[in-house]
Amino acid sequence: MSGPASAGHDGSREPGAERARLERGMILEAGVEYVERFGVRQLTMRRLGKELGVEAMSLYRYVHSREDLLDGIVETVVDELYSDPEVTVEPVHGWQDYLLRLAHGSRRLAMARPQVFPLVATRPTEAPWVRPPLRSLRWVESFLAALTGSGFSDRAAVDAYRAFSSFLLGHLLLEVSAMGVDIGPAEEAEVRPPRAADLSDYPLLREFQTLLSEDRAGQEFEESLDHLLERLETLRS
Repeated sequence: MSGPASAGHDGSREPGAERARLERGMILEAGVEYVERFGVRQLTMRRLGKELGVEAMSLYRYVHSREDLLDGIVETVVDELYSDPEVTVEPVHGWQDYLLRLAHGSRRLAMARPQVFPLVATRPTEAPWVRPPLRSLRWVESFLAALTGSGFSDRAAVDAYRAFSSFLLGHLLLEVSAMGVDIGPAEEAEVRPPRAADLSDYPLLREFQTLLSEDRAGQEFEESLDHLLERLETLRS
């Protein structure tokens, strides 16, 4: 009588059994957990395959490269915002409540995934004007819809998105750094051309693409500094 279908003649697992155990989502979830346990510098396809009990080559059917793996890990973690019961994708109770919920949800995410969060901050985005940590097209579309639907002009909504994302990124990187997380680059980044984002499902992103693409970093810095000085003056008083 032949042995179990999942075992080969030498006792190793046959490819069909490996395929039954693997799929992209499961690999990415395992990657997230691996980074949280050992850090991103330790993550390799070989080591992740060992964690999953398969050969590294089996992973390449679902994850094309380590770069693809890192991108997928970031997308997986950012998507966890959608499962946060306190976060809403629409301003159900007004735009301020929407932003408060989104900010606190982003902080909970960073605190739950401190080792992965620097990847969220540094990996190339879907488009050059998508800012971390709200680095998915779906979240940017949601943000712009929430604010324009609440009376913000196009320009004001884009400026608010930039200011909000800058606040989140700076504060949360400082927090995870204080937890002992290495927020420096894990390795020399691969130089890749910008990805062509598919905006077919995001009408506001198509409409605002020119505004979002403008380089206003200098102006934003000066405005943020002015606001900080005004706040410090109130503390002095």
